[in-house]
Amino acid sequence: MDSKAFGKKGEGLAEKHLRGLGYKIIERNYRTSVGEIDLVASDGDTLVFVEVKSRRDDSFGRPELSVNYRKQGQIKKAALAYIMRKKKHNTPCRFDVVGVYEGGGSGPVVELIKDAFELSEGY
Repeated sequence: MDSKAFGKKGEGLAEKHLRGLGYKIIERNYRTSVGEIDLVASDGDTLVFVEVKSRRDDSFGRPELSVNYRKQGQIKKAALAYIMRKKKHNTPCRFDVVGVYEGGGSGPVVELIKDAFELSEGY
C-alpha cells in the first residue's frame, strides 16, 4: 500500500474511532489556501479540528507526537480560515491529534490526544 493510501486508511480509522466516542464529523480534508485540516468535527458544543498522523509502526515514536510547532501553526491558520468562512466566531473550539499505527499483528492502534495544543494570542 502506498503512503497516500495508507494515510487515507489511517484517517478512516481515526474517523471511526472519533464517531465511537460521540464526535460528529462535519468535514473531511478541509482545504484552505493556508493548509488542510484532516477532520473537522463537533464534540458536544465544541468545534474540533483534528490532525491525523499514521505510521506503519511506532519505531520512530508514536505518530500523534509528531505534530510539531510548525505543523501546529499551519493547522491553526487553516482553522482560523474555517472559522471565518463558516462564521463560527463565538463557537468554542479545540485541537485534537489522532495517531494511528499498525499494532504488530494485533491490529491498528488508534490514540487520541484531546486538546493537544491551543490557539495562542498571536493568532
